Amino acid sequence: MQAGKDKVIAFHYTLSVDGNKVESSTDGGEPLWILLGHGQLIPGMEAGLEGKAEGDKFDLEIAPEQGYGARREGATQRVPKKYFPNQGKGLKAGDTTVLSMKEGGQQAVVVQKVGSSVIDIDTNHPMAGKTLAFNIDVQTVRDATDEEKAHGHAHPNGDGAH
Repeated sequence: MQAGKDKVIAFHYTLSVDGNKVESSTDGGEPLWILLGHGQLIPGMEAGLEGKAEGDKFDLEIAPEQGYGARREGATQRVPKKYFPNQGKGLKAGDTTVLSMKEGGQQAVVVQKVGSSVIDIDTNHPMAGKTLAFNIDVQTVRDATDEEKAHGHAHPNGDGAH
């Protein structure tokens, strides 16, 4: 079976940026489970998985435009500490953290400077402007259940557990 829209795919990956390993789903032993075609992945990863089958192993290079976008110069903000987990305690310049948005949701940001009541952040995604190099090992490809399609995400065991 080949991966495509409304297919569940499980895969291990290793991500490298500028020759440095950044993240891997193999360290913990469990693959990443995704429902393709539902916006769970960056566009380049979605496109790279299309047509793949169980057992496929391949390298995928994703340009910034198909990843987290180009870096935007001047994308900085000064934000009150109350919008950060634990009121920004322990954060220092260069740290990546999650910002709680007023309208709900969260955004990954990079700390530029920490003040007594505010934190200066770069609102570019930490991977913006970077070419991403993935090594991918496809474990499973299967049809999504009606429940998975309705929920918009994969249930690893196909049982609706969250």
